[in-house]
Amino acid sequence: MKTGSLFALVGTILGLFQSAKPPSSSTVERLGYSADAKLLIIHADDFGMCHSVNAATVEAMTRGCVTSASVMAPCAWFPEAAALARENPSLDIGVHITLNSEWRRYRWGPVAPVSEVRSLVNGDGFLLDTYVKSWAHGNPAEVEREIRAQVERVLAFGIRPTHLDSHMGTVFMRQEFFDAYRKIAHEYKLPYLLPRPTGNLLKTLDPRLKVSTNGTFKAVQESGDVVIDNLIMGINAPADKRKEAYLRLIADLKPGLTQLIIHCGTDSEELRAITSSWARRNADRQAFTDPEIKRALDAAGVHLIGWAELKKLQYGSR
Repeated sequence: MKTGSLFALVGTILGLFQSAKPPSSSTVERLGYSADAKLLIIHADDFGMCHSVNAATVEAMTRGCVTSASVMAPCAWFPEAAALARENPSLDIGVHITLNSEWRRYRWGPVAPVSEVRSLVNGDGFLLDTYVKSWAHGNPAEVEREIRAQVERVLAFGIRPTHLDSHMGTVFMRQEFFDAYRKIAHEYKLPYLLPRPTGNLLKTLDPRLKVSTNGTFKAVQESGDVVIDNLIMGINAPADKRKEAYLRLIADLKPGLTQLIIHCGTDSEELRAITSSWARRNADRQAFTDPEIKRALDAAGVHLIGWAELKKLQYGSR
């Protein structure tokens, strides 16, 4: 499909998404709260990416107010993340379905054998570095094979996952990718990240990162699958301004179920070598282990929850 045609299709689909009727009772109400309650999942992405991220994520979950995280099964430091999860079984850990390897000097390959997922890797056997390349080249059957391999690896390492979500949003690139993601979530009885397509969210997304088939969101709603009312994919603020920006965000939080995605790290040579975002990741860790953030959440009447509650709601078990 040509890019122009894709964008035109997306425009039509978004109209269908926004006209879909909401479910008879919201996720908030299904969880036993009043319709005007403010529920928040504070979610740390990229657990397992490297040692710095692992240490920071566990710190933010055990000493701070981060309520869930998701693990990258293909990464070199995944075994350490799995060991930390086993040592802290109350941690709410999902599977961060990882179909891309985006850093220039730190790369990883698929969990499935390279020979079985050729469309997802480059000539060196590493996962493709952008979701646009995945959209253009990814074979849906191979996407499904890799998603399943990642879930199986997480289970084999002793993690009891609470949900699925998507690194870089790649599973939302094409309808076939999303169908595989949802299919495997159902097979393993896991809720999966799918935000309600609100106007604010749509403004922030690359037009390609939207499930591109008529009626998809409406069908998901009608199925009874859990959906997030509002997804906040981080904040646009430098490291030294991030805590203040999060405090404003908390004060302005609207009723409904919101997920705030953050990225935790510690200032280390390792993280500085991997990514230019090291300072922001360190600032996220500092912010969400700061008692001032917890006081702000309490003052705003925000109820913190994790994906374990959503798994119990949808499937009756953690």
